[in-house]
Amino acid sequence: MKNICLVILACILWTGCKVYSFTGASIAGKTMNIQNLQNTSINVVPTLSPTLTQKIRSRILSQTGLAPIQGTDADYDISGAITGYNVSISGLGDAQQAQASQNRLTITVQIEFKNKLDPKANFKQSFSRFADFSANQQLQSVENKLIEDIGNQLADDIFNKAFVNW
Repeated sequence: MKNICLVILACILWTGCKVYSFTGASIAGKTMNIQNLQNTSINVVPTLSPTLTQKIRSRILSQTGLAPIQGTDADYDISGAITGYNVSISGLGDAQQAQASQNRLTITVQIEFKNKLDPKANFKQSFSRFADFSANQQLQSVENKLIEDIGNQLADDIFNKAFVNW
């Protein structure tokens, strides 16, 4: 009898509380819908949308234990678009010749997060990250690595904004 009471009490406490992970995330829901990012930037890289979508999906699902589903029944929903993919000069080597020593790849995404359980936590925000590379390198030779690094940073930023209440 004592064990049954303890089990019932534990179940009541468990279902009434938010779940906290070791990442500091506060997760009350059970399901997540992460829609594919649309690529609306002027410069379109064919692999960018699936790569960034997968990075965000992997980061959130691996850190939260949420079950991925599709459709409007999810407790949490993320949608968005890649709005910027730009290369610029970030450093000059020889100022007299105005020769670049570093270039910068910047990726910007616009994310809309909907929390069905707590609509006050909803947001629509742009996230932007960059990585520098040597001006001696062609973008195509470092592009995959840069997208990988920037994608990880963006996934962390989006995860933190959506689930970590610092």
